[in-house]
Amino acid sequence: MVRAYTRRDYIRKIPNSRIVQFDMGNLSGDFPIKVSLVSKENVEITHNSLEAARIASNRLMQLKAGRFGYHLKVRPYPHQIVRENPMATGAGADRVQSGMRNAFGKAVSVSAIVKRGQKLITIDCNKANFNDAKLALKRASMKLPTTTRIVVDKGQELVL
Repeated sequence: MVRAYTRRDYIRKIPNSRIVQFDMGNLSGDFPIKVSLVSKENVEITHNSLEAARIASNRLMQLKAGRFGYHLKVRPYPHQIVRENPMATGAGADRVQSGMRNAFGKAVSVSAIVKRGQKLITIDCNKANFNDAKLALKRASMKLPTTTRIVVDKGQELVL
């Protein structure tokens, strides 16, 4: 993985992240079980993918556990600015464009740099909703561009 892009001096407009919320459900509840989605490899995850994973897991947990029966937290924050050098196509494009000369690019998106073993989404829940939380994390993992695994952080003795 490369170092996070930090030279923001040249960027006119930094695109906003689409992630609406990072904490959902019952924020003050004390739940006995904590389940996390963990990345198996180093990867950059765009803000669109994180938002899609959040929506998929939150919708299922809200349906199964109710509004106050869980606490869902999205862990990575998209800091990395993704740039693109748009290439013109069609007739006469070679006269208009300079190719890779001065190809700094325009900021088009933001992404989160995730390392191997880093937690992506964490769900706190009760014993009754443990299987629902695992299913919600599995659905969230389908929206992400990396292979993941589900880890029980707290309450392993309750789920066995």
